[in-house]
Amino acid sequence: MTVQDVLEQYKDAIHERDIESFLSIYDPAVHIYDCWGKWECIGLASWQENVTEWFIGLKADGEILKVDFQDVVMEENAHLAFAHFAVTFAAHKEASGEKLRQMTNRFTFCLEKVKDTWLITHEHSSLPISTEDGKGMFGLR
Repeated sequence: MTVQDVLEQYKDAIHERDIESFLSIYDPAVHIYDCWGKWECIGLASWQENVTEWFIGLKADGEILKVDFQDVVMEENAHLAFAHFAVTFAAHKEASGEKLRQMTNRFTFCLEKVKDTWLITHEHSSLPISTEDGKGMFGLR
């Protein structure tokens, strides 16, 4: 599995709302700084709580997400990899395919090669923050 394969699995698992596939690309000791809810998630069990809530919410609302990566920059050696990119999440009605909304975040993944498989050991997502009102600036991209 390559680092690019990890990105593809990330996209596919979100689109399919496949929690098991999504979590399988993360190291058990993953450390995540996310834009939503908590300051951080430490460990796969903590991350699984967030992901499960997210995927169940999408299903309950009859929505699917399409994920697109832009401006991907990757560096890797034999054991460690680093990737940063913009990721756009576009929500669509599952039944009709109608696009409901979208947002783009900045992401950084740090990955470690474990038994010939790349696993995300650290993830950081962010948005620029308005200095005027302190709110996330969702519409810059």
